[in-house]
Amino acid sequence: MRNAVIVDAVRTPFGKRDGSFRDTHPQDLAAEPLEALRERNGFEPETIEDVIYGCVTPMDEQGLNIARLAPMVAGWGDIVPGVQLNRMCGSGQQAANFAASNVMAGQHDVLIAGGVEHMTRVPMGSDAGGLTDTYFEHFDERTHQGEGAERIAEEYDFTREELDEIAVDSQQRWKRAWDDGRYDDQITPVETEVDGEEVVVEQDEHPRPGTDMDTLSELPLSFRDEGEGFHHPGNSSGIVDGSSALLIASEETAEAHGWEPMARIRQTEVVGVDPVTMLKGPIPATEGVLEKADMTVSDIDLFEVNEAFASVVAAWLEETGASWEDVNVNGGAIAHGHPLGATGAALLTKLAHELERTDQDTALSAMCIGFGQGIATILERV
Repeated sequence: MRNAVIVDAVRTPFGKRDGSFRDTHPQDLAAEPLEALRERNGFEPETIEDVIYGCVTPMDEQGLNIARLAPMVAGWGDIVPGVQLNRMCGSGQQAANFAASNVMAGQHDVLIAGGVEHMTRVPMGSDAGGLTDTYFEHFDERTHQGEGAERIAEEYDFTREELDEIAVDSQQRWKRAWDDGRYDDQITPVETEVDGEEVVVEQDEHPRPGTDMDTLSELPLSFRDEGEGFHHPGNSSGIVDGSSALLIASEETAEAHGWEPMARIRQTEVVGVDPVTMLKGPIPATEGVLEKADMTVSDIDLFEVNEAFASVVAAWLEETGASWEDVNVNGGAIAHGHPLGATGAALLTKLAHELERTDQDTALSAMCIGFGQGIATILERV
Protein backbone atom coordinates (compact mmCIF):
# COMPACT_ATOMS: atom_id res chain seq x y z
CA MET A 1 0.00 0.00 0.00
CA ARG A 2 1.26 3.45 -0.93
CA ASN A 3 1.86 6.30 1.50
CA ALA A 4 -0.47 9.32 1.41
CA VAL A 5 1.27 12.55 2.36
CA ILE A 6 0.14 16.08 3.16
CA VAL A 7 2.09 18.33 0.84
CA ASP A 8 0.60 21.57 2.14
CA ALA A 9 -2.35 22.73 4.22
CA VAL A 10 -4.00 26.11 4.52
CA ARG A 11 -7.19 27.78 5.71
CA THR A 12 -8.89 31.12 5.61
CA PRO A 13 -9.20 33.25 8.70
CA PHE A 14 -12.38 32.33 10.56
CA GLY A 15 -14.81 35.25 10.47
CA LYS A 16 -17.21 35.74 13.36
CA ARG A 17 -20.93 35.48 12.70
CA ASP A 18 -22.08 38.58 10.81
CA GLY A 19 -18.42 39.62 10.63
CA SER A 20 -16.09 40.39 7.75
CA PHE A 21 -17.34 37.52 5.58
CA ARG A 22 -21.02 38.42 5.85
CA ASP A 23 -21.09 39.66 2.24
CA THR A 24 -18.81 36.89 0.91
CA HIS A 25 -20.54 34.10 -0.99
CA PRO A 26 -19.74 30.60 0.35
CA GLN A 27 -18.50 29.55 -3.10
CA ASP A 28 -15.93 32.34 -3.05
CA LEU A 29 -14.90 31.41 0.49
CA ALA A 30 -14.51 27.77 -0.56
CA ALA A 31 -12.26 28.77 -3.46
CA GLU A 32 -9.76 30.72 -1.34
CA PRO A 33 -7.71 27.76 0.03
CA LEU A 34 -7.61 26.18 -3.43
CA GLU A 35 -5.96 29.22 -4.95
CA ALA A 36 -3.60 29.51 -2.00
CA LEU A 37 -2.48 25.91 -2.45
CA ARG A 38 -1.94 26.48 -6.17
CA GLU A 39 0.10 29.64 -5.62
CA ARG A 40 2.19 28.04 -2.89
CA ASN A 41 2.90 24.78 -4.72
CA GLY A 42 2.96 25.77 -8.38
CA PHE A 43 0.67 23.15 -9.90
CA GLU A 44 -1.64 23.47 -12.86
CA PRO A 45 -5.35 22.77 -12.27
CA GLU A 46 -5.26 19.56 -14.31
CA THR A 47 -2.85 18.12 -11.74
CA ILE A 48 -5.72 17.87 -9.24
CA GLU A 49 -7.74 14.73 -9.87
CA ASP A 50 -10.59 15.57 -7.51
CA VAL A 51 -11.66 18.03 -4.82
CA ILE A 52 -13.35 16.48 -1.78
CA TYR A 53 -15.03 19.06 0.46
CA GLY A 54 -17.04 18.68 3.63
CA CYS A 55 -20.08 20.89 4.06
CA VAL A 56 -22.56 20.27 6.85
CA THR A 57 -25.38 22.43 5.49
CA PRO A 58 -25.26 21.80 1.73
CA MET A 59 -28.26 23.88 0.74
CA ASP A 60 -29.09 27.34 -0.59
CA GLU A 61 -25.77 29.10 -1.34
CA GLN A 62 -23.85 26.00 -0.21
CA GLY A 63 -25.86 23.70 -2.48
CA LEU A 64 -25.24 22.56 -6.05
CA ASN A 65 -22.12 20.61 -4.95
CA ILE A 66 -19.88 23.38 -3.64
CA ALA A 67 -16.82 21.12 -4.04
CA ARG A 68 -17.33 21.14 -7.81
CA LEU A 69 -18.06 24.86 -7.89
CA ALA A 70 -15.07 25.93 -5.77
CA PRO A 71 -12.36 25.14 -8.37
CA MET A 72 -14.52 26.71 -11.08
CA VAL A 73 -14.90 29.88 -9.01
CA ALA A 74 -11.14 29.78 -8.42
CA GLY A 75 -10.66 30.08 -12.19
CA TRP A 76 -9.53 26.52 -12.78
CA GLY A 77 -11.86 25.98 -15.71
CA ASP A 78 -14.05 22.89 -15.99
CA ILE A 79 -11.42 20.15 -15.76
CA VAL A 80 -11.33 19.57 -11.98
CA PRO A 81 -14.20 17.47 -10.56
CA GLY A 82 -15.47 17.79 -7.02
CA VAL A 83 -17.64 16.00 -4.50
CA GLN A 84 -19.12 17.29 -1.25
CA LEU A 85 -19.81 15.11 1.76
CA ASN A 86 -21.57 15.49 5.07
CA ARG A 87 -20.41 13.66 8.19
CA MET A 88 -21.68 16.58 10.21
CA CYS A 89 -18.91 18.11 12.37
CA GLY A 90 -16.37 15.55 11.12
CA SER A 91 -16.88 16.40 7.45
CA GLY A 92 -13.62 18.21 6.76
CA GLN A 93 -11.58 15.53 8.49
CA GLN A 94 -13.53 12.82 6.68
CA ALA A 95 -12.69 14.51 3.38
CA ALA A 96 -8.99 14.24 4.21
CA ASN A 97 -9.36 10.64 5.36
CA PHE A 98 -11.19 9.68 2.16
CA ALA A 99 -8.52 11.41 0.08
CA ALA A 100 -5.77 9.56 1.93
CA SER A 101 -7.56 6.24 1.46
CA ASN A 102 -7.90 6.85 -2.27
CA VAL A 103 -4.21 7.66 -2.58
CA MET A 104 -3.16 4.68 -0.45
CA ALA A 105 -5.28 2.38 -2.62
CA GLY A 106 -3.73 3.70 -5.81
CA GLN A 107 -6.97 5.15 -7.19
CA HIS A 108 -5.63 8.72 -7.26
CA ASP A 109 -2.26 10.45 -7.13
CA VAL A 110 -3.12 14.06 -6.21
CA LEU A 111 -6.25 15.31 -4.44
CA ILE A 112 -7.40 18.33 -2.51
CA ALA A 113 -9.49 17.68 0.60
CA GLY A 114 -11.06 20.14 2.97
CA GLY A 115 -14.30 21.86 3.73
CA VAL A 116 -16.31 25.04 4.00
CA GLU A 117 -19.08 26.41 6.18
CA HIS A 118 -20.59 29.86 6.00
CA MET A 119 -22.63 29.85 9.18
CA THR A 120 -23.73 33.45 8.73
CA ARG A 121 -25.30 33.06 5.30
CA VAL A 122 -26.43 29.42 5.70
CA PRO A 123 -27.23 29.02 9.39
CA MET A 124 -26.61 25.78 11.24
CA GLY A 125 -29.68 23.54 11.18
CA SER A 126 -31.13 25.05 8.00
CA ASP A 127 -31.33 21.55 6.55
CA ALA A 128 -32.73 19.89 9.68
CA GLY A 129 -35.73 17.64 9.21
CA GLY A 130 -37.84 15.53 11.48
CA LEU A 131 -37.30 11.92 12.47
CA THR A 132 -39.66 9.11 11.56
CA ASP A 133 -41.65 7.19 14.12
CA THR A 134 -39.49 4.22 13.24
CA TYR A 135 -36.45 5.98 14.73
CA PHE A 136 -38.13 6.10 18.10
CA GLU A 137 -38.83 2.39 17.96
CA HIS A 138 -35.07 1.99 18.42
CA PHE A 139 -34.04 5.10 20.38
CA ASP A 140 -35.98 6.59 23.26
CA GLU A 141 -35.27 10.25 22.74
CA ARG A 142 -33.65 12.85 20.55
CA THR A 143 -31.33 15.38 22.15
CA HIS A 144 -29.38 18.29 20.73
CA GLN A 145 -25.61 18.62 21.02
CA GLY A 146 -25.77 21.12 23.87
CA GLU A 147 -27.81 18.73 25.97
CA GLY A 148 -25.40 15.93 25.08
CA ALA A 149 -22.52 18.05 26.35
CA GLU A 150 -24.43 18.77 29.57
CA ARG A 151 -25.02 15.07 30.19
CA ILE A 152 -21.35 14.30 29.63
CA ALA A 153 -20.45 16.93 32.22
CA GLU A 154 -22.88 15.30 34.66
CA GLU A 155 -21.58 11.80 33.93
CA TYR A 156 -18.00 12.80 34.71
CA ASP A 157 -18.96 15.06 37.61
CA PHE A 158 -17.23 18.08 36.07
CA THR A 159 -17.80 21.51 37.54
CA ARG A 160 -18.47 24.64 35.52
CA GLU A 161 -15.20 26.04 36.84
CA GLU A 162 -13.21 23.06 35.50
CA LEU A 163 -14.75 23.51 32.07
CA ASP A 164 -14.15 27.26 32.16
CA GLU A 165 -10.46 26.62 32.84
CA ILE A 166 -10.24 24.75 29.53
CA ALA A 167 -11.94 27.68 27.81
CA VAL A 168 -9.56 30.26 29.28
CA ASP A 169 -6.59 28.13 28.25
CA SER A 170 -7.94 27.90 24.70
CA GLN A 171 -8.18 31.67 24.39
CA GLN A 172 -4.76 32.30 25.90
CA ARG A 173 -3.09 29.61 23.79
CA TRP A 174 -4.57 31.07 20.62
CA LYS A 175 -3.26 34.52 21.61
CA ARG A 176 0.26 33.21 22.28
CA ALA A 177 0.27 31.28 19.02
CA TRP A 178 -0.98 34.29 17.04
CA ASP A 179 1.52 36.66 18.61
CA ASP A 180 4.30 34.13 17.98
CA GLY A 181 3.40 33.87 14.28
CA ARG A 182 2.49 30.20 14.43
CA TYR A 183 -0.57 30.78 12.25
CA ASP A 184 1.28 32.78 9.60
CA ASP A 185 1.86 29.84 7.25
CA GLN A 186 -1.54 28.29 7.95
CA ILE A 187 -3.84 31.21 7.17
CA THR A 188 -4.25 32.80 3.76
CA PRO A 189 -5.56 36.38 3.79
CA VAL A 190 -8.88 36.91 2.02
CA GLU A 191 -9.69 39.98 -0.05
CA THR A 192 -13.42 40.66 0.02
CA GLU A 193 -15.99 43.40 0.47
CA VAL A 194 -18.02 44.44 3.49
CA ASP A 195 -20.91 46.82 2.85
CA GLY A 196 -19.35 47.71 -0.50
CA GLU A 197 -15.92 48.53 0.94
CA GLU A 198 -12.86 46.44 0.04
CA VAL A 199 -11.20 44.77 3.03
CA VAL A 200 -8.47 42.20 3.61
CA VAL A 201 -9.27 39.69 6.33
CA GLU A 202 -6.06 38.36 7.85
CA GLN A 203 -6.94 37.19 11.36
CA ASP A 204 -9.50 35.02 13.14
CA GLU A 205 -12.29 37.25 14.42
CA HIS A 206 -13.85 35.08 17.12
CA PRO A 207 -11.04 34.86 19.73
CA ARG A 208 -11.43 36.85 22.93
CA PRO A 209 -7.90 36.81 24.37
CA GLY A 210 -8.89 38.91 27.36
CA THR A 211 -11.15 36.12 28.63
CA ASP A 212 -10.59 35.08 32.24
CA MET A 213 -12.46 33.06 34.85
CA ASP A 214 -14.31 36.10 36.14
CA THR A 215 -15.52 36.96 32.64
CA LEU A 216 -16.83 33.45 32.06
CA SER A 217 -18.50 33.20 35.46
CA GLU A 218 -20.84 36.05 34.47
CA LEU A 219 -22.14 34.42 31.27
CA PRO A 220 -25.64 32.90 31.30
CA LEU A 221 -26.03 29.22 30.54
CA SER A 222 -26.98 28.27 26.98
CA PHE A 223 -28.89 25.03 27.38
CA ARG A 224 -30.22 24.73 30.94
CA ASP A 225 -31.43 26.88 33.80
CA GLU A 226 -28.87 28.46 36.08
CA GLY A 227 -27.51 26.02 38.63
CA GLU A 228 -28.49 23.01 36.51
CA GLY A 229 -26.02 23.25 33.64
CA PHE A 230 -22.40 23.82 32.72
CA HIS A 231 -22.08 25.26 29.21
CA HIS A 232 -22.41 28.82 27.99
CA PRO A 233 -21.05 30.75 24.98
CA GLY A 234 -17.63 31.09 26.61
CA ASN A 235 -16.88 27.36 26.99
CA SER A 236 -18.55 26.23 23.76
CA SER A 237 -17.27 26.47 20.19
CA GLY A 238 -17.81 29.68 18.27
CA ILE A 239 -20.14 30.05 15.29
CA VAL A 240 -17.90 31.28 12.46
CA ASP A 241 -17.40 31.32 8.68
CA GLY A 242 -14.37 29.72 7.02
CA SER A 243 -12.82 27.15 4.72
CA SER A 244 -9.72 24.97 4.74
CA ALA A 245 -7.93 22.56 2.41
CA LEU A 246 -5.03 20.12 2.23
CA LEU A 247 -3.01 19.05 -0.81
CA ILE A 248 -2.73 15.26 -0.48
CA ALA A 249 -0.63 13.09 -2.79
CA SER A 250 1.21 9.83 -3.00
CA GLU A 251 4.79 9.96 -1.81
CA GLU A 252 6.02 9.13 -5.31
CA THR A 253 3.93 11.86 -6.93
CA ALA A 254 5.09 14.43 -4.41
CA GLU A 255 8.68 13.56 -5.21
CA ALA A 256 8.02 13.79 -8.95
CA HIS A 257 6.61 17.32 -8.51
CA GLY A 258 9.47 18.38 -6.27
CA TRP A 259 7.13 18.84 -3.31
CA GLU A 260 8.46 18.33 0.21
CA PRO A 261 5.71 16.65 2.25
CA MET A 262 4.83 17.93 5.70
CA ALA A 263 3.45 14.68 7.10
CA ARG A 264 2.15 11.24 6.24
CA ILE A 265 -1.42 10.22 7.03
CA ARG A 266 -0.68 7.01 8.90
CA GLN A 267 -4.10 5.78 10.00
CA THR A 268 -7.79 6.79 10.20
CA GLU A 269 -10.85 5.71 12.14
CA VAL A 270 -14.56 6.43 12.40
CA VAL A 271 -16.99 5.08 15.00
CA GLY A 272 -20.61 5.24 16.07
CA VAL A 273 -21.66 5.92 19.68
CA ASP A 274 -24.80 6.60 21.72
CA PRO A 275 -26.80 9.31 19.89
CA VAL A 276 -28.23 10.71 23.15
CA THR A 277 -25.02 11.88 24.81
CA MET A 278 -23.84 12.03 21.21
CA LEU A 279 -20.41 13.60 21.71
CA LYS A 280 -18.26 10.86 23.26
CA GLY A 281 -17.09 9.61 19.87
CA PRO A 282 -13.53 11.01 20.15
CA ILE A 283 -12.80 8.51 22.94
CA PRO A 284 -13.40 5.23 21.05
CA ALA A 285 -12.19 6.82 17.80
CA THR A 286 -8.87 7.58 19.48
CA GLU A 287 -8.67 4.09 20.94
CA GLY A 288 -9.49 2.56 17.57
CA VAL A 289 -7.05 4.55 15.48
CA LEU A 290 -4.24 3.88 17.97
CA GLU A 291 -4.99 0.15 17.89
CA LYS A 292 -4.96 0.13 14.09
CA ALA A 293 -1.59 1.92 14.10
CA ASP A 294 -0.20 -0.33 16.87
CA MET A 295 0.44 2.77 18.98
CA THR A 296 -0.48 4.09 22.42
CA VAL A 297 -1.31 7.56 23.68
CA SER A 298 2.27 7.92 24.89
CA ASP A 299 3.49 7.50 21.29
CA ILE A 300 1.69 10.68 20.20
CA ASP A 301 3.40 14.05 20.54
CA LEU A 302 0.52 16.41 19.70
CA PHE A 303 -3.26 16.16 19.81
CA GLU A 304 -6.16 18.16 18.46
CA VAL A 305 -9.51 17.36 20.07
CA ASN A 306 -12.19 19.62 18.70
CA GLU A 307 -13.52 21.95 21.36
CA ALA A 308 -17.16 21.65 20.37
CA PHE A 309 -17.85 21.94 24.10
CA ALA A 310 -15.40 21.95 26.97
CA SER A 311 -16.89 18.77 28.48
CA VAL A 312 -16.04 16.82 25.31
CA VAL A 313 -12.35 17.60 25.71
CA ALA A 314 -12.43 17.05 29.48
CA ALA A 315 -14.02 13.60 29.11
CA TRP A 316 -11.52 12.65 26.39
CA LEU A 317 -8.63 13.70 28.65
CA GLU A 318 -9.97 11.65 31.54
CA GLU A 319 -10.52 8.51 29.47
CA THR A 320 -7.29 8.60 27.44
CA GLY A 321 -4.90 9.84 30.13
CA ALA A 322 -3.32 12.28 27.66
CA SER A 323 -1.71 15.43 29.03
CA TRP A 324 -3.61 18.68 28.49
CA GLU A 325 -0.24 20.28 27.79
CA ASP A 326 -0.04 18.30 24.52
CA VAL A 327 -3.63 19.00 23.42
CA ASN A 328 -4.83 21.97 21.36
CA VAL A 329 -1.53 23.71 22.04
CA ASN A 330 -2.36 26.70 19.82
CA GLY A 331 -5.93 27.11 21.00
CA GLY A 332 -9.05 25.37 19.80
CA ALA A 333 -12.59 25.97 18.61
CA ILE A 334 -13.60 27.74 21.83
CA ALA A 335 -11.16 30.44 20.71
CA HIS A 336 -11.02 30.40 16.92
CA GLY A 337 -14.45 28.94 16.28
CA HIS A 338 -15.92 25.87 14.60
CA PRO A 339 -16.96 26.37 10.95
CA LEU A 340 -18.57 22.92 10.88
CA GLY A 341 -17.57 21.45 7.50
CA ALA A 342 -14.15 23.13 7.52
CA THR A 343 -12.98 22.40 11.05
CA GLY A 344 -11.64 18.87 10.59
CA ALA A 345 -9.34 19.92 7.78
CA ALA A 346 -8.30 22.97 9.82
CA LEU A 347 -7.33 20.74 12.76
CA LEU A 348 -5.17 18.59 10.50
CA THR A 349 -3.68 21.78 9.07
CA LYS A 350 -2.76 22.92 12.58
CA LEU A 351 -1.14 19.59 13.40
CA ALA A 352 0.86 19.34 10.18
CA HIS A 353 2.28 22.82 10.66
CA GLU A 354 2.94 22.35 14.36
CA LEU A 355 4.79 19.05 13.77
CA GLU A 356 6.97 20.85 11.27
CA ARG A 357 7.51 23.87 13.52
CA THR A 358 8.47 21.85 16.59
CA ASP A 359 10.23 19.00 14.77
CA GLN A 360 8.06 16.44 16.55
CA ASP A 361 7.06 13.10 15.06
CA THR A 362 3.41 12.16 15.57
CA ALA A 363 0.02 13.81 15.96
CA LEU A 364 -3.59 12.74 16.37
CA SER A 365 -6.79 14.62 15.62
CA ALA A 366 -10.17 13.52 17.03
CA MET A 367 -13.63 15.04 16.70
CA CYS A 368 -17.10 14.49 18.09
CA ILE A 369 -19.97 14.35 15.61
CA GLY A 370 -23.72 14.89 15.84
CA PHE A 371 -26.05 11.92 16.26
CA GLY A 372 -23.24 9.99 17.90
CA GLN A 373 -20.13 9.47 15.81
CA GLY A 374 -16.41 10.04 16.23
CA ILE A 375 -13.51 10.42 13.83
CA ALA A 376 -9.73 10.26 14.27
CA THR A 377 -6.58 10.59 12.15
CA ILE A 378 -2.92 9.99 12.94
CA LEU A 379 -0.22 12.04 11.21
CA GLU A 380 3.48 11.22 11.12
CA ARG A 381 6.38 13.44 10.08
CA VAL A 382 8.25 12.33 6.98
